Amino acid sequence: MHNKFGAVAKRPKATDCKSVISPVRIRAAPLPLTVAAQVATVFSLVEPPIPDPMIKTVSLNDIDLNVFDAGSGAPVLFVHGFPLDHTMWREQLGALSQTHRVIAPDLRGFGRSGVTPGKVTMKQYADDLVALLDHLQIRMPVTLCALSMGGYIAWQFFLNYHGRLERLILCDTKAAADSEAARENRLQMADLVLNEGTASLAENMPAKLFSSRTLETQPELVEEVRNVIRNTSPEGVSAALLGMAGRPDMSAWLGQIDVPTLLIVGRDDQISTTEKMRGMSQAIAESTLVVVDDAGHMAPLEAPEAVNAAIEHFLLSPRD
Repeated sequence: MHNKFGAVAKRPKATDCKSVISPVRIRAAPLPLTVAAQVATVFSLVEPPIPDPMIKTVSLNDIDLNVFDAGSGAPVLFVHGFPLDHTMWREQLGALSQTHRVIAPDLRGFGRSGVTPGKVTMKQYADDLVALLDHLQIRMPVTLCALSMGGYIAWQFFLNYHGRLERLILCDTKAAADSEAARENRLQMADLVLNEGTASLAENMPAKLFSSRTLETQPELVEEVRNVIRNTSPEGVSAALLGMAGRPDMSAWLGQIDVPTLLIVGRDDQISTTEKMRGMSQAIAESTLVVVDDAGHMAPLEAPEAVNAAIEHFLLSPRD
């Protein structure tokens, strides 16, 4: 592969970092009291008693977005998965806000952001992210950290806003478009949630999102995610499903990615398997693959210490 300057780009070998990222739980250093208290309020999954300085409402592109914005330094933009909100990144936001500026919006239709009925494409979500960066006056390229559907949005960010991207972190996602069967399933689900709400989605989806270990040992976490899904707008869920069903296949573009890229996958992920993520890593020139034990599709929530260690190491690594 040739990089944008015409030179042959070095292709580091993707690595399975089981031996590097230990599955042993590590006690994280405590946050300063004021920051810890604010983070606890923001991620309590209930209405905060007072407005929190880390949360703001930003009006852009005909929508109001709910945005978490904290810390200072090089910016890291977090993009949540389907059908969740920015709180899925709570462990990463709390840790990385000590060294970086961390921005985590609720995408349109999710969390406390406004809802767009109909269909929202992956590019439209990417357009919102760039408009958000402009609103926050962040001109320097960012590290984009995305999970699952957030990864589909990251592809569009790379294609359309390449100059705004410094690094990529792709968690539990894939480049391929839906199969015909998967596409039809999304279309049916889009109709179902509009007619019946998100209760059945909240009940059934965690079995696919989490590893069997997490389902057994972290029932409170599983229930928290169920509550987030239950409280998500049916119109927002349906619009995203229609957008995902029509997203393009990005497999042929992987070789064009010329920014440092970290791929993270739970070893027990049923949706974005380790084999698929390894194949993506092999196609991206400057990439590293980290496989996280005892985690499924929600590795950042299931094994935050391992995921945080991988992200922090990646962010501290100098670019070639």
